[in-house]
Amino acid sequence: MKELDKKLKIISGNARKLIMEVACSSKSAHVGSSLSCVDILVSLYFHQLKINKNNWDKRDIFVLSKAHGAMALYSVLKLKGFINDKTLKLYFQNNGSLPAHLDRFTNKAIEVSTGSLGHGFNIALGMAHGFKLKGDKRKVYALIGDGESQEGSIWEAALFAPCLGLDNFTAIMDHNDLQGYGRPTEICHFEPIMKKWEAFGWQPYRVNGHNFSEIISAFKKPHNGRPKIIIADTCKGKGVSFMENEMKWHYYIVTDELKEKALQEICKGI
Repeated sequence: MKELDKKLKIISGNARKLIMEVACSSKSAHVGSSLSCVDILVSLYFHQLKINKNNWDKRDIFVLSKAHGAMALYSVLKLKGFINDKTLKLYFQNNGSLPAHLDRFTNKAIEVSTGSLGHGFNIALGMAHGFKLKGDKRKVYALIGDGESQEGSIWEAALFAPCLGLDNFTAIMDHNDLQGYGRPTEICHFEPIMKKWEAFGWQPYRVNGHNFSEIISAFKKPHNGRPKIIIADTCKGKGVSFMENEMKWHYYIVTDELKEKALQEICKGI
C-alpha cells in the first residue's frame, strides 16, 4: 500500500499543477472546489474504476455531480490519457471545447452533462438501476458536494435508491465544509450526516478524503445489499496553503504571481 500511496500522491500533485495552469490561463473560478476532490478522483481513476479504452462498453461509470469541480476531472482525465494537452489548455476559452461545467459531448469520458446541483447524482442512480435491470455487473460512482447535499433532489434519490436495491452504486461526498456563501452549518445544517444516510437505508463510511489508504479501503468495504456513501472529509484548496480552508477560493482568480507561488508549494509536496 505504501508504494501505491506514493504513486497516487505523485499523480495528485501533477493534477494539482494542471489545475493551477488552466485556472490561471482561463481566469476561471472554483479552484478551491477542484483542489478538494483531486485525491478522490485520482483514487478512482488510477485504482478503483474498471475503465479501459479497448473495452469501453464494459467500463465502470463515474459522474461528477458537483460539476464546478470540473478542472479536477479534466486534469485527471488528461493524466489518464483521455484529454490531450491542447484541449486542456483551451479550457473555458474561446475556440476551446471544455466548459466550466461538464458537457458530455466534449469527451467520451464525460458521462453526463452536469452543473445544476443534484442532477448528476440522480442520473447516476438511474444508470445504476438500468445496469441492475439488464443484469450488467458494472459499477456506478458519483461525487457530490456538501453544499449540493442541501438540494431536495439529493434526498429524493437517497430515499429511492435503497428501494431499488442499488448495491452497485457508490456515492462520495466531498465534505470540505465550505460552499459558495459560507459553511453548511451557517446555511443549511445537515449533520449528523452519517446517521441521516444510514436512516435512509444506505451503507455509510467516513474517511479522510486526502488519505489514499482510507479512500481505497472504503471503496473495498461491503455494500451489505445497499447503496453505499463515503463521506470524505476534505479541505477546500488542499495542497496550496494560502487557498486551504478559505471560502474566497470558491470564486477568486489565479494570477500569474499566485500560480507560481502555488506551483512551488505543490512541487515541494510531491
